[in-house]
Amino acid sequence: MNFDFSARSRAIEPFHVMALLQRANELQQAGHDVIHLEVGEPDFATAAPVVAAGQQALAQGLISYTPALGLAQLREAISEHYQRRYGVEVAPQRIVVTPGGSGALLLACALLVDPGQHLLLADPGYPCNRHFLRLVEGGAQLVPVGPETNYQLDATLVERYWDEGCVGALVASPANPTGTLLSLEDLRALSLALRERRGHLLVDEIYHGLTYGLDAASVLQVNQDAYVLNSFSKYFGMTGWRLGWLVAPEAAVPELEKMAQNFFISAPTIAQHAALACFTDEAEQIFEQRRTEFAARRDYLLPALRELGFNIAVEPQGAFYLYADISAFGGDSYEFCRYMLETMHVAITPGLDFGRNAAGTHVRFAYTRPVPVLQQAVERIAAGLKEWQA
Repeated sequence: MNFDFSARSRAIEPFHVMALLQRANELQQAGHDVIHLEVGEPDFATAAPVVAAGQQALAQGLISYTPALGLAQLREAISEHYQRRYGVEVAPQRIVVTPGGSGALLLACALLVDPGQHLLLADPGYPCNRHFLRLVEGGAQLVPVGPETNYQLDATLVERYWDEGCVGALVASPANPTGTLLSLEDLRALSLALRERRGHLLVDEIYHGLTYGLDAASVLQVNQDAYVLNSFSKYFGMTGWRLGWLVAPEAAVPELEKMAQNFFISAPTIAQHAALACFTDEAEQIFEQRRTEFAARRDYLLPALRELGFNIAVEPQGAFYLYADISAFGGDSYEFCRYMLETMHVAITPGLDFGRNAAGTHVRFAYTRPVPVLQQAVERIAAGLKEWQA
Protein backbone atom coordinates (compact mmCIF):
# COMPACT_ATOMS: atom_id res chain seq x y z
CA MET A 1 0.00 0.00 0.00
CA ASN A 2 1.14 3.55 -0.74
CA PHE A 3 1.36 5.80 2.30
CA ASP A 4 1.30 9.56 1.92
CA PHE A 5 2.82 11.15 5.01
CA SER A 6 2.78 14.86 5.77
CA ALA A 7 5.46 17.26 4.63
CA ARG A 8 5.65 18.25 8.30
CA SER A 9 6.68 14.76 9.36
CA ARG A 10 9.21 14.48 6.55
CA ALA A 11 10.81 17.80 7.53
CA ILE A 12 11.52 16.67 11.09
CA GLU A 13 14.94 15.07 11.12
CA PRO A 14 15.75 11.96 13.17
CA PHE A 15 18.34 11.98 15.92
CA HIS A 16 21.59 10.59 14.55
CA VAL A 17 22.50 9.50 18.06
CA MET A 18 19.52 7.15 18.25
CA ALA A 19 20.99 4.94 15.53
CA LEU A 20 24.20 4.84 17.54
CA LEU A 21 22.28 4.08 20.72
CA GLN A 22 20.51 1.19 19.02
CA ARG A 23 23.86 -0.17 17.88
CA ALA A 24 25.29 0.31 21.39
CA ASN A 25 22.43 -1.74 22.81
CA GLU A 26 23.10 -4.48 20.25
CA LEU A 27 26.76 -4.55 21.25
CA GLN A 28 25.77 -4.82 24.91
CA GLN A 29 23.40 -7.68 24.18
CA ALA A 30 26.31 -9.40 22.43
CA GLY A 31 28.30 -9.18 25.67
CA HIS A 32 30.40 -6.04 25.11
CA ASP A 33 30.93 -3.47 27.87
CA VAL A 34 29.68 -0.22 26.32
CA ILE A 35 30.32 3.08 28.12
CA HIS A 36 27.40 5.42 27.45
CA LEU A 37 28.42 9.07 27.20
CA GLU A 38 25.84 9.92 24.55
CA VAL A 39 22.47 10.31 26.27
CA GLY A 40 21.69 13.44 28.29
CA GLU A 41 20.14 11.79 31.31
CA PRO A 42 21.37 11.72 34.92
CA ASP A 43 22.56 8.25 35.92
CA PHE A 44 21.16 8.57 39.46
CA ALA A 45 17.90 6.93 40.50
CA THR A 46 15.04 9.20 41.48
CA ALA A 47 15.71 10.53 44.98
CA ALA A 48 14.14 8.42 47.73
CA PRO A 49 11.86 11.19 49.12
CA VAL A 50 10.40 11.72 45.64
CA VAL A 51 9.83 8.00 45.11
CA ALA A 52 8.16 7.75 48.52
CA ALA A 53 5.84 10.65 47.73
CA GLY A 54 4.85 9.02 44.46
CA GLN A 55 4.22 5.68 46.17
CA GLN A 56 2.12 7.34 48.83
CA ALA A 57 0.01 9.12 46.23
CA LEU A 58 -0.53 5.86 44.37
CA ALA A 59 -1.46 4.03 47.58
CA GLN A 60 -3.99 6.75 48.38
CA GLY A 61 -5.59 6.38 44.96
CA LEU A 62 -4.61 9.83 43.75
CA ILE A 63 -4.80 8.88 40.10
CA SER A 64 -7.46 11.21 38.69
CA TYR A 65 -6.79 13.92 36.15
CA THR A 66 -5.54 17.14 37.69
CA PRO A 67 -6.47 20.61 36.44
CA ALA A 68 -4.85 21.30 33.08
CA LEU A 69 -2.61 23.95 34.66
CA GLY A 70 -1.39 21.49 37.30
CA LEU A 71 -1.93 20.72 40.96
CA ALA A 72 -2.45 23.92 42.92
CA GLN A 73 -0.01 22.70 45.60
CA LEU A 74 2.71 22.08 43.03
CA ARG A 75 2.26 25.46 41.34
CA GLU A 76 2.56 27.07 44.79
CA ALA A 77 5.69 25.05 45.57
CA ILE A 78 7.31 26.14 42.28
CA SER A 79 6.37 29.76 43.06
CA GLU A 80 8.08 29.49 46.47
CA HIS A 81 11.10 27.93 44.75
CA TYR A 82 11.58 31.09 42.67
CA GLN A 83 11.43 33.22 45.80
CA ARG A 84 13.98 31.11 47.66
CA ARG A 85 16.44 30.53 44.83
CA TYR A 86 16.25 33.79 42.88
CA GLY A 87 14.53 36.25 45.19
CA VAL A 88 11.77 36.94 42.65
CA GLU A 89 8.02 36.91 43.04
CA VAL A 90 6.31 34.59 40.56
CA ALA A 91 2.60 34.16 41.25
CA PRO A 92 1.40 30.54 41.17
CA GLN A 93 -1.24 31.67 38.65
CA ARG A 94 1.57 32.24 36.11
CA ILE A 95 2.88 28.67 36.33
CA VAL A 96 1.66 25.92 33.99
CA VAL A 97 2.68 22.36 34.89
CA THR A 98 3.35 20.34 31.72
CA PRO A 99 4.23 16.82 30.51
CA GLY A 100 7.98 17.32 30.60
CA GLY A 101 9.89 20.37 29.44
CA SER A 102 8.76 19.34 25.95
CA GLY A 103 5.17 20.11 26.87
CA ALA A 104 6.20 23.56 28.02
CA LEU A 105 8.02 24.20 24.74
CA LEU A 106 5.07 23.01 22.65
CA LEU A 107 2.66 25.29 24.49
CA ALA A 108 4.98 28.30 24.15
CA CYS A 109 5.52 27.70 20.42
CA ALA A 110 1.81 27.20 19.79
CA LEU A 111 1.00 30.38 21.71
CA LEU A 112 3.55 32.72 20.14
CA VAL A 113 4.34 31.56 16.61
CA ASP A 114 1.95 31.69 13.66
CA PRO A 115 2.51 29.78 10.41
CA GLY A 116 5.37 31.34 8.46
CA GLN A 117 6.86 33.09 11.48
CA HIS A 118 10.05 32.08 13.24
CA LEU A 119 12.21 32.39 16.32
CA LEU A 120 15.94 33.01 16.46
CA LEU A 121 17.85 30.01 17.86
CA ALA A 122 21.54 29.52 18.56
CA ASP A 123 23.35 27.00 16.34
CA PRO A 124 24.55 24.67 17.88
CA GLY A 125 21.55 24.09 20.11
CA TYR A 126 19.06 21.51 21.33
CA PRO A 127 17.59 19.95 18.16
CA CYS A 128 14.00 19.42 19.33
CA ASN A 129 13.48 23.18 19.58
CA ARG A 130 13.43 23.71 15.84
CA HIS A 131 11.25 20.66 15.32
CA PHE A 132 8.60 21.87 17.74
CA LEU A 133 8.47 25.09 15.76
CA ARG A 134 7.99 23.08 12.59
CA LEU A 135 5.16 21.19 14.29
CA VAL A 136 3.18 24.43 14.73
CA GLU A 137 3.96 25.47 11.12
CA GLY A 138 6.55 27.98 12.27
CA GLY A 139 10.28 27.87 11.81
CA ALA A 140 13.67 28.32 13.40
CA GLN A 141 16.19 30.79 12.09
CA LEU A 142 19.46 29.21 13.17
CA VAL A 143 22.11 31.75 14.12
CA PRO A 144 25.71 30.48 13.99
CA VAL A 145 27.40 31.01 17.36
CA GLY A 146 30.84 30.12 18.63
CA PRO A 147 33.33 30.69 21.44
CA GLU A 148 33.40 34.43 20.75
CA THR A 149 29.82 34.74 22.10
CA ASN A 150 30.08 31.85 24.56
CA TYR A 151 27.99 29.81 22.11
CA GLN A 152 25.00 32.02 22.95
CA LEU A 153 22.79 34.51 21.17
CA ASP A 154 23.46 38.09 22.21
CA ALA A 155 21.85 41.47 21.51
CA THR A 156 24.19 42.13 18.58
CA LEU A 157 23.20 38.87 16.89
CA VAL A 158 19.52 39.63 17.46
CA GLU A 159 20.01 42.95 15.68
CA ARG A 160 21.91 41.33 12.81
CA TYR A 161 19.53 38.43 12.15
CA TRP A 162 16.17 39.97 12.98
CA ASP A 163 13.79 40.24 10.03
CA GLU A 164 10.09 40.81 9.42
CA GLY A 165 9.23 37.15 10.02
CA CYS A 166 10.83 37.05 13.48
CA VAL A 167 8.60 37.07 16.53
CA GLY A 168 11.22 36.37 19.18
CA ALA A 169 14.22 34.37 20.32
CA LEU A 170 14.64 31.11 22.22
CA VAL A 171 17.83 30.75 24.26
CA ALA A 172 19.06 28.23 26.81
CA SER A 173 21.08 28.76 29.97
CA PRO A 174 22.79 26.40 30.71
CA ALA A 175 22.82 25.33 27.09
CA ASN A 176 22.78 21.91 25.47
CA PRO A 177 25.27 20.88 24.00
CA THR A 178 27.80 23.44 25.25
CA GLY A 179 26.98 23.92 28.94
CA THR A 180 27.41 27.70 28.70
CA LEU A 181 25.43 30.27 30.70
CA LEU A 182 23.85 33.65 30.10
CA SER A 183 24.70 36.17 32.82
CA LEU A 184 22.17 38.54 34.33
CA GLU A 185 23.60 41.30 32.11
CA ASP A 186 23.32 39.05 29.03
CA LEU A 187 19.67 38.37 29.84
CA ARG A 188 19.00 42.06 30.45
CA ALA A 189 20.55 43.01 27.09
CA LEU A 190 18.61 40.30 25.25
CA SER A 191 15.40 41.41 26.93
CA LEU A 192 15.97 44.99 25.80
CA ALA A 193 16.81 43.93 22.24
CA LEU A 194 13.62 41.85 22.00
CA ARG A 195 11.47 44.50 23.66
CA GLU A 196 12.65 47.11 21.14
CA ARG A 197 11.43 44.82 18.35
CA ARG A 198 8.19 43.84 20.11
CA GLY A 199 9.51 40.28 20.20
CA HIS A 200 9.17 37.54 22.77
CA LEU A 201 12.03 36.12 24.81
CA LEU A 202 11.85 32.42 25.69
CA VAL A 203 14.50 31.02 28.01
CA ASP A 204 15.16 27.32 28.55
CA GLU A 205 16.26 27.01 32.19
CA ILE A 206 15.96 23.22 32.27
CA TYR A 207 19.50 22.69 33.59
CA HIS A 208 19.21 25.26 36.39
CA GLY A 209 20.66 23.85 39.57
CA LEU A 210 23.33 21.96 37.66
CA THR A 211 25.96 24.71 37.61
CA TYR A 212 29.50 24.66 38.94
CA GLY A 213 31.21 27.44 40.84
CA LEU A 214 28.33 29.88 40.34
CA ASP A 215 24.53 29.99 40.27
CA ALA A 216 22.59 30.50 37.05
CA ALA A 217 20.59 33.72 36.76
CA SER A 218 16.93 33.47 35.86
CA VAL A 219 15.58 35.78 33.20
CA LEU A 220 12.69 36.51 35.58
CA GLN A 221 15.12 38.54 37.68
CA VAL A 222 15.25 41.14 34.89
CA ASN A 223 12.21 40.45 32.70
CA GLN A 224 8.84 39.39 34.08
CA ASP A 225 7.39 39.21 30.56
CA ALA A 226 9.75 36.44 29.45
CA TYR A 227 8.62 32.85 29.00
CA VAL A 228 10.59 30.33 31.07
CA LEU A 229 10.78 26.62 30.29
CA ASN A 230 11.85 24.27 33.05
CA SER A 231 11.73 20.60 33.94
CA PHE A 232 12.01 18.13 36.80
CA SER A 233 14.23 15.89 34.63
CA LYS A 234 17.75 17.17 35.19
CA TYR A 235 18.56 18.76 38.59
CA PHE A 236 15.60 16.97 40.21
CA GLY A 237 16.43 13.67 38.47
CA MET A 238 12.88 12.77 37.35
CA THR A 239 13.49 12.09 33.64
CA GLY A 240 11.06 9.22 33.16
CA TRP A 241 8.34 10.88 35.23
CA ARG A 242 7.83 13.39 32.38
CA LEU A 243 7.11 16.58 34.25
CA GLY A 244 8.00 20.20 33.55
CA TRP A 245 6.61 23.68 33.81
CA LEU A 246 6.22 26.95 31.96
CA VAL A 247 6.22 30.42 33.51
CA ALA A 248 4.29 32.94 31.41
CA PRO A 249 2.81 36.43 31.75
CA GLU A 250 -0.51 36.16 33.54
CA ALA A 251 -2.44 37.46 30.51
CA ALA A 252 -1.21 34.44 28.51
CA VAL A 253 -2.39 31.80 30.97
CA PRO A 254 -6.02 31.47 29.76
CA GLU A 255 -4.78 30.75 26.25
CA LEU A 256 -2.21 28.27 27.56
CA GLU A 257 -4.84 26.57 29.71
CA LYS A 258 -7.13 26.13 26.72
CA MET A 259 -4.35 24.51 24.70
CA ALA A 260 -3.17 22.35 27.59
CA GLN A 261 -6.74 21.04 28.03
CA ASN A 262 -6.83 20.07 24.36
CA PHE A 263 -3.26 18.84 23.89
CA PHE A 264 -2.56 16.99 27.17
CA ILE A 265 -5.66 17.08 29.42
CA SER A 266 -3.12 17.31 32.26
CA ALA A 267 0.42 16.41 33.24
CA PRO A 268 0.96 12.96 34.85
CA THR A 269 -0.86 12.94 38.18
CA ILE A 270 1.47 10.64 40.16
CA ALA A 271 4.50 12.59 38.91
CA GLN A 272 2.97 15.84 40.18
CA HIS A 273 2.37 14.45 43.65
CA ALA A 274 5.89 12.99 43.70
CA ALA A 275 7.42 16.29 42.59
CA LEU A 276 6.11 18.04 45.69
CA ALA A 277 8.87 16.23 47.60
CA CYS A 278 11.54 17.86 45.38
CA PHE A 279 11.23 21.03 47.41
CA THR A 280 11.92 19.45 50.80
CA ASP A 281 15.20 19.94 52.64
CA GLU A 282 15.85 16.19 52.55
CA ALA A 283 15.57 16.01 48.77
CA GLU A 284 17.58 19.18 48.20
CA GLN A 285 20.50 17.73 50.16
CA ILE A 286 20.49 14.77 47.78
CA PHE A 287 20.33 17.01 44.70
CA GLU A 288 23.23 19.12 45.95
CA GLN A 289 25.35 16.03 46.62
CA ARG A 290 24.69 14.95 43.05
CA ARG A 291 25.63 18.37 41.73
CA THR A 292 28.96 18.01 43.54
CA GLU A 293 29.45 14.64 41.86
CA PHE A 294 28.74 16.11 38.42
CA ALA A 295 31.28 18.84 39.11
CA ALA A 296 33.92 16.21 39.96
CA ARG A 297 33.16 14.42 36.71
CA ARG A 298 33.49 17.61 34.70
CA ASP A 299 36.72 18.51 36.47
CA TYR A 300 38.18 15.13 35.49
CA LEU A 301 36.89 14.78 31.94
CA LEU A 302 37.51 18.32 30.67
CA PRO A 303 41.32 18.34 31.11
CA ALA A 304 41.57 14.65 30.16
CA LEU A 305 39.92 15.23 26.78
CA ARG A 306 41.92 18.38 26.15
CA GLU A 307 45.10 16.45 26.83
CA LEU A 308 44.07 13.95 24.16
CA GLY A 309 43.76 16.80 21.65
CA PHE A 310 40.04 17.58 21.72
CA ASN A 311 39.45 21.31 21.33
CA ILE A 312 36.91 22.38 23.97
CA ALA A 313 37.03 26.10 23.41
CA VAL A 314 34.74 27.21 26.25
CA GLU A 315 34.70 25.65 29.70
CA PRO A 316 31.12 24.58 30.47
CA GLN A 317 29.61 26.19 33.55
CA GLY A 318 26.49 24.06 33.75
CA ALA A 319 24.52 21.01 32.55
CA PHE A 320 26.64 17.85 32.08
CA TYR A 321 28.08 18.16 28.60
CA LEU A 322 31.39 18.83 26.87
CA TYR A 323 31.18 20.02 23.25
CA ALA A 324 34.43 19.16 21.52
CA ASP A 325 35.95 20.05 18.15
CA ILE A 326 37.58 17.01 16.53
CA SER A 327 39.09 18.88 13.56
CA ALA A 328 42.60 17.97 14.74
CA PHE A 329 41.79 14.30 14.18
CA GLY A 330 40.20 14.70 10.75
CA GLY A 331 37.12 12.95 9.47
CA ASP A 332 33.38 13.33 9.95
CA SER A 333 31.76 13.51 13.39
CA TYR A 334 29.26 10.73 12.74
CA GLU A 335 31.92 8.40 11.41
CA PHE A 336 34.14 9.33 14.36
CA CYS A 337 31.38 8.43 16.81
CA ARG A 338 30.58 5.22 14.96
CA TYR A 339 34.25 4.25 14.96
CA MET A 340 34.64 4.84 18.71
CA LEU A 341 31.50 2.79 19.36
CA GLU A 342 32.41 -0.14 17.14
CA THR A 343 36.09 -0.40 18.09
CA MET A 344 36.34 1.07 21.60
CA HIS A 345 32.74 0.58 22.79
CA VAL A 346 32.40 4.20 23.86
CA ALA A 347 29.15 5.90 22.79
CA ILE A 348 29.19 9.67 22.17
CA THR A 349 26.91 12.03 20.23
CA PRO A 350 27.79 13.53 16.82
CA GLY A 351 27.48 17.28 16.41
CA LEU A 352 25.11 16.69 13.49
CA ASP A 353 22.27 16.43 16.00
CA PHE A 354 22.74 20.02 17.19
CA GLY A 355 22.35 22.10 14.05
CA ARG A 356 24.34 23.13 11.00
CA ASN A 357 27.19 25.28 12.27
CA ALA A 358 30.43 23.22 12.20
CA ALA A 359 28.30 20.22 13.13
CA GLY A 360 30.43 17.79 11.16
CA THR A 361 33.52 18.57 13.20
CA HIS A 362 32.07 18.42 16.70
CA VAL A 363 30.97 15.73 19.16
CA ARG A 364 29.26 15.92 22.54
CA PHE A 365 30.28 13.99 25.65
CA ALA A 366 27.74 13.61 28.47
CA TYR A 367 29.54 13.12 31.77
CA THR A 368 26.71 11.10 33.24
CA ARG A 369 28.89 8.26 34.52
CA PRO A 370 31.09 8.03 37.65
CA VAL A 371 34.73 9.18 37.43
CA PRO A 372 36.17 5.62 37.36
CA VAL A 373 34.00 4.85 34.32
CA LEU A 374 35.04 8.12 32.69
CA GLN A 375 38.66 7.13 33.24
CA GLN A 376 38.04 3.86 31.40
CA ALA A 377 36.36 5.79 28.60
CA VAL A 378 39.33 8.14 28.25
CA GLU A 379 41.74 5.18 28.09
CA ARG A 380 39.66 3.58 25.36
CA ILE A 381 39.34 6.85 23.41
CA ALA A 382 43.09 7.38 23.62
CA ALA A 383 43.66 3.94 22.13
CA GLY A 384 41.02 4.58 19.50
CA LEU A 385 42.60 7.87 18.44
CA LYS A 386 45.87 6.11 17.65
CA GLU A 387 44.08 3.72 15.33
CA TRP A 388 41.76 6.41 13.89
CA GLN A 389 44.71 8.56 12.87
CA ALA A 390 46.90 5.67 11.67
